[in-house]
Amino acid sequence: MYTYETVSEAINGLKQRGYTLDFNLEENALICHEPSLRLHPEQFHIHEVHRFEDNTDPDDQAILFAIESTDGHKGVLLNAYGAKNDSIADALVQKLKIFYEQKK
Repeated sequence: MYTYETVSEAINGLKQRGYTLDFNLEENALICHEPSLRLHPEQFHIHEVHRFEDNTDPDDQAILFAIESTDGHKGVLLNAYGAKNDSIADALVQKLKIFYEQKK
């Protein structure tokens, strides 16, 4: 398992290992703008999770996911703790949460 001290170090390490796309959370899917992709929970797998905490600034807390689509597109999703994600579909949140809890 890989460990990283900072978010930027983790992103760079994952990019070197082929996770080159940048995913974002949308209402019921992960999206990527370049190339244009929309992945629903059944269309991707989470390979790694990296958690970062900054004791001096709670706003700097984040979780970084290494994700691969079922058709081989690899990228990262960076999600801040406590970010309000009221519009995100339950199935997507559950997939991210279940994987994270299993890796603790």
